Amino acid sequence: MARAILAAVVAFFLAAVLLASASVTAAVPSDIPAVFAFGDSTLDPGNNNGLATLVRADHAPYGCGFPGGTATGRFSDGKLITDYIVESLGIKDLLPAYRASGLTVAEASTGVSFASGGSGIDDLTAQTAMVFTFGSQISDFRDLLGKIGMPRAAEIAGRSLYVVSAGTNDVAMNYFILPVRADSFPTIDQYSDYLIGRLQGYLQSLYNLGARNFMVSGLPPVGCLPVTKSLNNLGSGGCVADQNAAAERYNAALQQMLAKLEAASPGAALEYVDVYTPLMDMVTQPRKYGFTEANQGCCGNGLLAMGELCTVELPHCQSPEEYIFFDSVHPTQAAYKALADHVVQRRHTP
Repeated sequence: MARAILAAVVAFFLAAVLLASASVTAAVPSDIPAVFAFGDSTLDPGNNNGLATLVRADHAPYGCGFPGGTATGRFSDGKLITDYIVESLGIKDLLPAYRASGLTVAEASTGVSFASGGSGIDDLTAQTAMVFTFGSQISDFRDLLGKIGMPRAAEIAGRSLYVVSAGTNDVAMNYFILPVRADSFPTIDQYSDYLIGRLQGYLQSLYNLGARNFMVSGLPPVGCLPVTKSLNNLGSGGCVADQNAAAERYNAALQQMLAKLEAASPGAALEYVDVYTPLMDMVTQPRKYGFTEANQGCCGNGLLAMGELCTVELPHCQSPEEYIFFDSVHPTQAAYKALADHVVQRRHTP
């Protein structure tokens, strides 16, 4: 039953993003009462806004394509994938941050994001960025269930969708760019095994709190991120091959872990979400998706700009929809739509 529900959710989500990319608003009714997101900046709609960290997006030019042109804390020019998910399920228009000002328990009970930009599976990643750890995000979810109260909390927990995206900051930032973990883990594969083991524990914790339906994202091609290409002086000359290979091995190990955990968890469905393949295709064939720039972020135009370093004082493009990345790390809203479009096409190709 859980597997059938999750398959339907994925189909709803993909269809909704296709509709959104065509500027059509539609909601698909479902019996999913809420969506809860955990992880990093790809799912953070503003939880970092009140933190003393450089990893914040509550300022222009972030949000320039968001309704009202508002910088909400989302690390993009517009919506995140989780916003499309809740819209597609007919739950609400946007998935808010758990720490959003004025958020009520009633609003949170239909879904929130606990994700924190700069966070990771490794606590050291979050501590270095001075943001919320994955463990603290789960603690916040536990607190929310307490505020909702039983038996309603148990019903919501068991029927909701859990979206997880974490690991990119650990691998890209904490190992390759700032190799603070290289002494503890001499090889990236050893570090990957450590991360996947910790992630399994976090998923088990959510399962123990009642979660059953999971969508877990793998790593993107980290060697193709603008920040990686800039630091390696690649410009438009390709990607860092060994970093991409490490991401592929991580993703293979992640899929194995999810399959084993699902088999050992009665009633659970853990869906692996492949972001590597479609994003790699976008980077290597940008014009196929309507993009003209795949190497630089819109903000900074080639500079290492993200979070507090992405400001209106820096040069930024006039047409984010032509860029895959909005800053040196994060996709544009158009890229999120193209990503979903690509996945839909693959799912319907015999």
